[in-house]
Amino acid sequence: MMADTTADLVFTGGPVHTVDPARSRATAVAVRGERVIAVGREEVHDLIGPGTEVVDLAGRLLLPGFQDAHIHPLGAGIELGQCHLGDSTDAREYLRRVAAYADQHRDLGWITGGGWSLEAFPGGTPTAAMLDTIVPDRPVYLPNRDHHGAWVNTRALQLAGIDAATPDPGDGRIERDEQGNPTGMLQEGAASLVGTLLPEVTLAEQTAALLRAQSVLHALGVTAWQDAIMGSYANMADPTPAYHAALDDGLLTARVVGALWWDRARGAEQIPELLARREATERGRALRATTVKIMQDGVAENHTAAMLGPYLTGCGCASDNSGISFVDPQELKKYVTALDAHGFQVHFHALGDRAVREALDAVEAARTANGHRDTRPHLAHLQVVHPDDIPRFRTLGATANIQPLWAAHEPQMDELTLPFLSPERGGWQYPFGGLLRAGATLAAGSDWPVSSPDPLEGIHVAVNRRLPHAPEGTAPFLPEQRIGLEAAIAAYTAGSAYVNHADDTGTIAPGQLADLVVLDRDPFDGPVEEIADCQVLQTFVGGERVYAADDA
Repeated sequence: MMADTTADLVFTGGPVHTVDPARSRATAVAVRGERVIAVGREEVHDLIGPGTEVVDLAGRLLLPGFQDAHIHPLGAGIELGQCHLGDSTDAREYLRRVAAYADQHRDLGWITGGGWSLEAFPGGTPTAAMLDTIVPDRPVYLPNRDHHGAWVNTRALQLAGIDAATPDPGDGRIERDEQGNPTGMLQEGAASLVGTLLPEVTLAEQTAALLRAQSVLHALGVTAWQDAIMGSYANMADPTPAYHAALDDGLLTARVVGALWWDRARGAEQIPELLARREATERGRALRATTVKIMQDGVAENHTAAMLGPYLTGCGCASDNSGISFVDPQELKKYVTALDAHGFQVHFHALGDRAVREALDAVEAARTANGHRDTRPHLAHLQVVHPDDIPRFRTLGATANIQPLWAAHEPQMDELTLPFLSPERGGWQYPFGGLLRAGATLAAGSDWPVSSPDPLEGIHVAVNRRLPHAPEGTAPFLPEQRIGLEAAIAAYTAGSAYVNHADDTGTIAPGQLADLVVLDRDPFDGPVEEIADCQVLQTFVGGERVYAADDA
């Protein structure tokens, strides 16, 4: 009896952008089981049989599934189920929402949620007094959009014992008034002084939050991601149990790599624990914990990103602050070398130019000691990169993990960042074009819930250096650092697949996994100013449809 050679699924009738440089365009794709078996044109139709599902693209674009190389789905899902502030930049709206949430949830001992934007408040620092007027009797804890600080009320400060005599922790800062009293804004590690008091989120709540986030991501065409913190950090729950619960119930449909959290208060003694956690976390192809996340610095807006030169004061004078290196640079070299020797990928949070250099120096030390192992280290965020360090990404084999949405003029950039950086350093921000021209591999991610998880919005900004639907007349941000549409799509597909060691994803070619997304149009056919107007119609993981729009 002859074996059935027909396909289970065939896409036809529209453009296919393969992200395969050897064959970038086609018009038909065939899938059998979970893999692509043919890419071409009319000849692919020979694989259509009586049991084949045929998807008529009707001129719409088929792409590899997007992959997010730096994201926090559990935290995002939890925030969506709490007092969610992430889709506004208005202080009065925040207070209205907090008041309404507190009124609707009188049974809650704590008011939690977050996602507020720094630009909504003078200097990016809201006060406890604002919250006290609407929730005076229960503690309130609201991390900001970038999760590098938290807004709390007086009751929360009291419960944590934070007053004028409380010293700043080594990895953070308590914002204070002129008399030294805490004002209600806790930066970086100081947020944990209150965050550790929060009520525990149950496993059932965590699993529901993770699946809520997965639904959002599949609807945006995301088929895989790297979870940037697998462990307990600040008030964020370790997502590992939620992933395991979702897998046990057969509900995790994305492909996930977890970045195990490096406790910056400890040293190399935690490596045996990380090795044990890597083995305990892994659940086959669906969930791997092959990465260690090291947060080397903070963020520019609160002046904790580690810079090679000092921040400026409000008058434009040099301050005595150049940010925080959370891990001693010399110790960092030792840790990264040891992790690399154990086969771990290292995922750095490196935002300032000093942190970027320290991370690259650590990668160089590992390469010198261990040779060029296939560990694929990557540096995320890369807000400020010294020009001397740009070519080092290629020579060291370190991937540039970009968050494109941040590379645009908006209040957080124009009011809270540029005035406090030297003009030279301000011009070194988000050098996507420079990295690409220097031969670096680009991966891309969102850092959701810090910013929108929509890859098409990120691609739009990478190409335009302007936010989607920015006010008319908004100038592009450092336009020489634009990249082309093809390169931006590659970063969100093949580039992130490379970071995830998922070499059989990220492109559309025979033998590759059928992780695919259908857009409602071909963005290559329209003006680049309209990239973000594209919509996802269908998403497939391993040939299985995991999302379909109502009008798909």
